[in-house]
Amino acid sequence: MPAIKVRDAAALLGVSDDTVRRWIDSGSLASFKDESGRKVIDGRVLADFARDHASPPPDPLGGGSSARNRLVGLVTKVTADTVMSEVQMQCGPFTVVSLMSTESVRQLGLEPGVVAVAVVKATTVIVETPGAGA
Repeated sequence: MPAIKVRDAAALLGVSDDTVRRWIDSGSLASFKDESGRKVIDGRVLADFARDHASPPPDPLGGGSSARNRLVGLVTKVTADTVMSEVQMQCGPFTVVSLMSTESVRQLGLEPGVVAVAVVKATTVIVETPGAGA
């Protein structure tokens, strides 16, 4: 399982390094020391933590919004059968779900705790701001 540095865990969770360290110190988030003596977090543990502590995004009408097409996140769950798989990722406060072949999941090494990028391609992208189109 991948070991994720505190700094990288913070970026994936959308919080500061100090917040992750406080979670570790309080026992909310388990860590261990790598061969260099640095605190790291098991990828599967971080995936569970991300899923359990994800907060919904604020109401999009509360401010301007637009989505980015590349969302860095953590694989939190993989449900596979012989042909197809569902891969869930936590990308900051957003959960992204992808359906793909089980062979692709194997080739990409996707499992909970793996850092991956969800690339979204859409022919229609809607951008909203408060009061637009009223």
